Amino acid sequence: MWPDNETDLDFLNFTSVAETVAEIIVQAGRRPISVGISGAWGVGKSSMIKLTRKALEKRAENLGGDFVFVEFNAWLYQGYDDARAALMEVIGNALTEEAEKRKKGIEKAKEFVERIRWFRLAKLVAGSAVALHAGLPPMGLLGEVWSAGQKLFGGHAAVADVEAAAKAGEEAVEASSGLLKEKKKTTPPKEIQALRDAFEETLAAMGVTLVVLIDDLDRCLPETTISTLEAIRLFLFLKNTAFVIAADDAMIKHAVRQHFAGVDDELVTNYFDKLIQLPIRVPPLGTQEVRAYMILLFVENSNLCVEVKEKIRAGICRQLGQTWQGKRVDRAFVQSLHDGFAPELIGKFDTADRLAPLMTTASGIGGNPRLIKRFLNAVSIRMAISNAHGVGVDEAVLAKMLLFERLASPKVYSALAKAITENEQGKPEFLSEWEENANQGGLLKLEAPWDDDFVPEWLRLPPRLADRDLRGALYVSREHAPLITASDRLSSEAAELLTALLQHPDMAAGLKDRLAKLSRPEITVIMDRLLDRARQEQEWGAPPILEACLVASQADPGQTSRLAAFLGERPAAQIKPSVVPKIADQSWAEGVFKIWENAAGVSKPVKNAIKRERDNGNVVVQ
Repeated sequence: MWPDNETDLDFLNFTSVAETVAEIIVQAGRRPISVGISGAWGVGKSSMIKLTRKALEKRAENLGGDFVFVEFNAWLYQGYDDARAALMEVIGNALTEEAEKRKKGIEKAKEFVERIRWFRLAKLVAGSAVALHAGLPPMGLLGEVWSAGQKLFGGHAAVADVEAAAKAGEEAVEASSGLLKEKKKTTPPKEIQALRDAFEETLAAMGVTLVVLIDDLDRCLPETTISTLEAIRLFLFLKNTAFVIAADDAMIKHAVRQHFAGVDDELVTNYFDKLIQLPIRVPPLGTQEVRAYMILLFVENSNLCVEVKEKIRAGICRQLGQTWQGKRVDRAFVQSLHDGFAPELIGKFDTADRLAPLMTTASGIGGNPRLIKRFLNAVSIRMAISNAHGVGVDEAVLAKMLLFERLASPKVYSALAKAITENEQGKPEFLSEWEENANQGGLLKLEAPWDDDFVPEWLRLPPRLADRDLRGALYVSREHAPLITASDRLSSEAAELLTALLQHPDMAAGLKDRLAKLSRPEITVIMDRLLDRARQEQEWGAPPILEACLVASQADPGQTSRLAAFLGERPAAQIKPSVVPKIADQSWAEGVFKIWENAAGVSKPVKNAIKRERDNGNVVVQ
């Protein structure tokens, strides 16, 4: 398994691009610079940010120069804090910490932080003033003072309320001290300029260049995106600054279009272009890069020592830089970098060789590094399931089946699954002629639903499947299409309902009446498959498969005890508060709630949610 996060290890020869960005920042000297790293989700923007920082740190170490880095992920603050204020505060705290560490520019840094506090307080006061004018209670610190005051003047205050009022008042005075002591009148434009001046003076006093690395901006809601961009605009084009912003420019433009309703496309484009001086797009991956990436993922998960892994990584990246000369990164080249690869690892290199062309061109993956990694993780999980159940599935077969599952249409996949389950030996023998023609370059005349551009590509991919028993591969893939054997004795109606519940569990409510007409043995089989799928969930808030399980249990009350037992057995850490209202009105919910309340690892928010549902009378007590 490979973690799905950014890395400063270069698997795609992106270092050359990161080095270019670092060189531009260095060459800018003290002049301001803003760089936009653009690309679709999963192509490696976050890793490019990490590599850029690494390149700058290396330059500072070898060539001089002094950088202070601030990494800001607006997505983490979404829903918890105002992104504009959060970014200013993160920058202020970083500069204060660095100033104290260097013993330079401390007073300037503190002044800068005080300016940021003014903005925080000004927003708090403005928001409270608007609330009061509208006849609503104010929010935040002033809200606490207001609430305490209401109790005092209403004659309903206890000793604790008097103490709370005093404490809230002290905190409000303390928080607003910088503003209340100001003798002269001030305005937002003056404060903004004062903030910018304090920022520049702090950096000058410290003798550093501030490099702000903004990531995951394209994951945010439009409001958070615009708020962050507005904060960036406050500090852009000031001396001793460099901003590196990683985002999908299409998503940024969407956010601008949503926020500034009615603006034309030219203004949308201009908004982003005025923030970014130097746009750089993460280069798309070709077959060579995809093959190299997959090989390095396999090397990373191997038992090779760190030194050998680094030698192989460096060698592959050098070779990638010369692929324009016709040089290849393949199994043969990788074997030339090291003697003594385990046969198992060489086999994985062969898998990378075979899969790379399809992973590059298939529309569902398109050479996206994150999707490739997720695909390989899915293969690993299914191989683990296979080993645990003693199924004995060939990894290459499983990878080919998974690729078909992910990229072919649901109708075609269902047709393949049906052919496998209806054959006594689990062999899709009808593929034989097609595979032969595809591998010989012959013309394939495929009828619906098989007339898909992806199918001929898939048929050419080894190994051939027509003479393989694929029941094991289908068994470990049954969360997508159920493995229905003759012993299950499902009618065509029940099989159709099971497929619909697994593929679209969130639409289960619309199938309730049809499910109720099935026999109890058939609903039992359906619940078996639904619970198999549910066991793969890692968080029990309210995943869509829960809706399917609830509908099945309502169609046959005999299934309720199975579902209740299943939920009661979930690991405590997986239980989330949102599952509580989802099941609260079920007749069996109280028993599950008692199990969770007595479980050591169940979180306090979950237990609070249970209490809230009981207090509201939503839980059936038997």
